[in-house]
Amino acid sequence: MAASPAFSQGTIAPAGRTLYVGGQDGIDASGAVADGIVAQTAQAIANVRAVLEAAGATPDDVVKLTIHLADSVDAAEAYRAAVGAWGVHRTAVTVLFVSRVGPPGALVEVDAIAALPA
Repeated sequence: MAASPAFSQGTIAPAGRTLYVGGQDGIDASGAVADGIVAQTAQAIANVRAVLEAAGATPDDVVKLTIHLADSVDAAEAYRAAVGAWGVHRTAVTVLFVSRVGPPGALVEVDAIAALPA
């Protein structure tokens, strides 16, 4: 198996509590959908980070990200945006292409699973 420079192929979750972050779209606090895949990806990941913070978790606690991309999205552009927004946290990642994501105009949705200490 080839090593990924950005993501882990697998993660062992320590014993404790599990946080499941529901799908986050590129929608800001006012309810506006960000413009384009780069801005939407950054906003979706910012939303994931906000849920983590509210639960007392950090990106280092995340053991799995799932990124759903609309079929029309440039995968390379979305990947660069995700890596830029997520940072150096090596996490197991699955990327899926789907015909439609979330509300009208949405291009990306990100969900996460985090392992929190007991």
